[in-house]
Amino acid sequence: MQLSSSSSPERMHALVINHVREIYGANPVALHRPVFEGNERQFLLDCIESNFVSSVGLEVAEFEHQVAAFAGTRFAVATVNGTAALHTSLILAGVNQGDEVISQALTFIATCNAISYVGAKPIFIDVDKHTLGMSPDFLRLWLEANALCKGGRVINRKTGARIAACVPMHTFGLPLRIAEIASVCEEFGIPLIEDAAESLGSYVGSRHTGTFGQLATLSFNGNKIITTGGGGMILTDNEELARRAKHLTTTAKVPDPWEFFHVEGGYNCRLPDLNAALGCAQMEKLTTMLAIKAEVADRYRQFCTTNDLHFVDAPAGTTPNFWLNAITLEDRSARDAFLATSNAAGVMTRPIWRLMNELPMYQDCQNDGLENSRWLADRVVNLPSSVPESEFHRLKA
Repeated sequence: MQLSSSSSPERMHALVINHVREIYGANPVALHRPVFEGNERQFLLDCIESNFVSSVGLEVAEFEHQVAAFAGTRFAVATVNGTAALHTSLILAGVNQGDEVISQALTFIATCNAISYVGAKPIFIDVDKHTLGMSPDFLRLWLEANALCKGGRVINRKTGARIAACVPMHTFGLPLRIAEIASVCEEFGIPLIEDAAESLGSYVGSRHTGTFGQLATLSFNGNKIITTGGGGMILTDNEELARRAKHLTTTAKVPDPWEFFHVEGGYNCRLPDLNAALGCAQMEKLTTMLAIKAEVADRYRQFCTTNDLHFVDAPAGTTPNFWLNAITLEDRSARDAFLATSNAAGVMTRPIWRLMNELPMYQDCQNDGLENSRWLADRVVNLPSSVPESEFHRLKA
């Protein structure tokens, strides 16, 4: 936050809080709440009346088809949540016990938890300040200094472990420099899995996020741009990976009219039909919701420009979904003061996540210093970003 000489923190807090209320006209104001203004109730009722409410039913396949078509991938495989999608994707990419996976410390904990589920260990690479996502420059620097290509494997010179995958995350729906990340990963022979949990509806040029790697994952948690209550999705253009994803996530059962025969250890993490029915209704309004959220972001952008605040905006050449809007403040003290004032006033604001390397279970993971990540963690604050109630009529149309 860059305050003019005539401003005070208290005055600026009041200006931001009042602007949020002008947009949302409510008190309290949620950070991001779901919107059910379409066919959600009808689709759920239809699903209940069909009696197919679990993972066997028409809605799961339809939801997968719609998401794949929207994102521009050949296949989409629905899972019970985004973490399950990422966990399964790591298995599909061949990540094993004792391997290492390159990711970022500035992320939601699900990214690292999924890595730990397969017995692998994260390596944290710093982010770009303007994208909040993994920097291809820092990735290349770290690999050139630490990676050894030997016998078709990429080995960490320091630990001797295999570097089995790279998992960057599109933070708040802001696309990172994913084409450059993909180029570095291809050069070093490291499988790329995009954590696109927050970026449904975000584009690099005309290309949707989640289409640059071998695999990608989405989340449909209750706070995401569209929701199935819970839920996730694996995106891929590889038919064999898609087939295996469905196999693993449905307990590795061989299809048969009555026989229960499982050929390997699998997982029970397919999305129920009830959740998929909700997702199909949400998909009908996604394009309209994206347009409304872009308008909300523009109101924040104009407000910040007028009041000498820094709005975290779209990186050049990208179109974010503006899932969560954010500003950066002067320092951690200014951040904490604003968080305290806004939340006490009934306007829900949140800091960015605690860096993963600061959590006890990941504090010994290798990192590259994380200078930008630490700078952002001290300053970034999310502002309310839901679709305003005044715009619900557009979703009912």
